[in-house]
Order: sequence, then C-alpha cells, then structure tokens
Amino acid sequence: MNEDGRGPSIWDTFSHTAGKTHEGDTGDVADDYYHRYKEDIGLMKDLGLKGCRFSISWSRIFPTGTGTPNQKGLDFYKRMVDALLEAGVAPYCTLYHWDLPQALEDKGGWQSIDTCKAFADYCAYTSKALNDRISHFMTMNELDSFIELGYGTGMFAPGLKVGQAKLAQARHYSVLGHGMAVEAIRAATKPGTKVGLAQDAAATTPVIEDEANIRAARVAIREENAAYLTVIMDGKYTDAYVKMLGADAPKFTPGELKTIASPIDFLGLNIYRPKFVRAAENAMGYSVVPDPSSYPHMYSPWLDVGPESMYWLPKLVFDTWGVKEMYITENGCSSDDKLAEDGHVYDSDRVMYLRNYLTQLQRATTDGVPVKGYFLWSLLDNYEWADGYSKRFGITYVDFKTQKRTPKMSSYFYKAVITRNALA
Repeated sequence: MNEDGRGPSIWDTFSHTAGKTHEGDTGDVADDYYHRYKEDIGLMKDLGLKGCRFSISWSRIFPTGTGTPNQKGLDFYKRMVDALLEAGVAPYCTLYHWDLPQALEDKGGWQSIDTCKAFADYCAYTSKALNDRISHFMTMNELDSFIELGYGTGMFAPGLKVGQAKLAQARHYSVLGHGMAVEAIRAATKPGTKVGLAQDAAATTPVIEDEANIRAARVAIREENAAYLTVIMDGKYTDAYVKMLGADAPKFTPGELKTIASPIDFLGLNIYRPKFVRAAENAMGYSVVPDPSSYPHMYSPWLDVGPESMYWLPKLVFDTWGVKEMYITENGCSSDDKLAEDGHVYDSDRVMYLRNYLTQLQRATTDGVPVKGYFLWSLLDNYEWADGYSKRFGITYVDFKTQKRTPKMSSYFYKAVITRNALA
C-alpha cells in the first residue's frame, strides 16, 4: 500500500473504516500488480492485446497531493510502461481513478477549488514526465461515480453526505478540475499528445427504436448527462438542470465554464447498462422507463443487461457533439465465478454478455460511429471498491490468497475475437 513512499488516499482511509466495505475488505494488496506487473503484461501479450488502459495513483507521485514529487513512484510507472511497450501494448493513461490523496480531502477534497488547482499541477508534472512513452492521457474516470457516491450517498470514499447545494458545487469542481487538467497537460506535453477523459455517461437508449422514441433519446442524452459530460461538451449547464437545482445550483464564472469546455481530442465511454427512455408529453419530451424487478442483470445488482446501450451511447454522442475519436474505455460484467474441479472457470454468462455487447458495437462502427478502440473491464479480478472481493469482473481468475492467475472461458473467447478481429 505505502511502499516506496506512496501516501494514503481516501480509499485507504475508507476501506480501513469499519463497516464501509464488504467484510472490511481493503485494497492493501489486491492483485499485487505493483510487484507482478511483468507477469500480467505477459497475460496481455498472450491475449494479443494492442492497448492497455491503466491508472496512476496520485498519492504515489505526490504523497500529500502537492509539494515535492516522489521519484520512486514515478520510476515505477516508467518501468511498467516500458514493459508494456516492449510487449507491443500501447499505454493509455488515466490520471485520476477516484483515489484522492487523503491530505487533500482533509482540506476539503472535491468541495474545494484548491483541489482543482492541485490536480492540474499533478497532471502537468506526470504527463510531462511520461510523455516520451505515452501519447494518450485521460484526466479522470467516471466523474459522477466519485462525486455522487463519495459526497452524495456516502457509499464510496470519502463517505460523505454533504447535501444538495454542496454536492452540486462538488460536481462543478470535478468538471472544472478536468478542464484545468486538459489545459495543463496541453501546456506540458509535446504536440500530437492526445487528451481526453473516461466517462460512464448515461446511455439513453430508446426503449423502442421508432422515430418518436429515438427523438426522445436525443433530448435525453443532454439532460441525463447535464452535470458532467454535457457541460464539458457544451460549455454550459442545461436550463433544466439549473432550474431543477434552484437555490442549490452551483456558483461559477464564465471563465470557469470556458475552462471546463477545453477541447478534448478523444472521449472514452464506459458502457455497462442502458437507461431506457420513451417519448412523453411533458416539458422534457421524454421519460425514463423503470426496469421491472425481473429485468436481467449480472452478479452485481446494478448491472442491468442491455447490449443496445453499446450502440446508442456512442451513436448519440457522435450525432450530438460530433466527437471524431471515441474509445470504449470500459465494458464488462461481474459473474459468480468459481474454479471448477478441473481447474477451469466456466463463465459462460460473461461470454454471452460480451458477445452481445460487441455485436452492438459492430453495429455502431458499421453506421460510421468513430470508435477507435475497445478496452474490456477487466483483465484481472480486482478490488471492486465497496464490494471488496465479492464481485469479480476479470477475464482472469485471481486467487487473492496465492495470487495465482487462471484465465477464464471469457479470456479464451476474447483471445479468439482478437485473433480473428471478428466475433468468435
């Protein structure tokens, strides 16, 4: 956890607080990637992966979030990226995946504009130091996840429930931090470096693919993503979002909106489930369709199965904002994985899930949607946040006691897809 000078993050604090995670699970060791990255990159090479998306721990570079950088932390990422490149795997770097340095949370975290400034400085330093090896940087992963669950419901670190007005302001600071980081990375890196973000945008999907419902989905894509992706792409909050918040609306300046809308070179979309919408005779012109209790889902109760989302979200993003370079930066599912007596993991449900979603992705690219790459979540079973080790998303089974890696049936499926460059 704290090897080679890494400082504590909010997830270290949260997971070591009784009652916050499944059975008190912590991420102290998890997959032990810090020591086993060469073995895991070997798995990537065997699969035939062309790219690897990974995240950098802010507190490994700046143990307290700011100040003097930790050279040992930076050196680890240089060694790891070099190993990726040697294996023929292109690195795609995410600079923030929810693990805010605890020292910054103690000063207000994402409720403070000072965190935005510290984040931009961290991104500038880190991207400059790794730019000789990495050409694609993502500022943040899933802004809504770490804000809504971290400061709204308290389900994720730092485990706060701040109320509507403070939550709206924290949302604003998260998108402002993204925009400031885009500007900082551009200033620090060489021409040709590409900057984007990875966002689990609400996948507004027409419940029936007819003209009226498709039109409803086109309206909903902006409104259902108003607090995050929409303001980043449009440079303004929607009127409906501001009206809904009323006196709790965030405080901001025109200059901040301009920074938030700093142009990005690519957009990463994390796609797991749809948000079905239908045409409605109301002020919005649409309504969200609630799922019945019998609706199919994967092992995680929240993970509704809706392959159509893999078509409609990229398509609507392309049609709405004209994004010319997109990546599916996460797609995958949890399964009740067990080692069979013969030593295999027969996760046929995950194979089903992936095959159906990839079919819809093929539909999107056939229709001219510019999706340039796909990253499956995930290579390995991992520490799944508040769910701890109870939910497995990997295509490789990890015995967390011995650290033994065992490819699952889904791994063989994915390798066949890569080998054929077609669904298998």
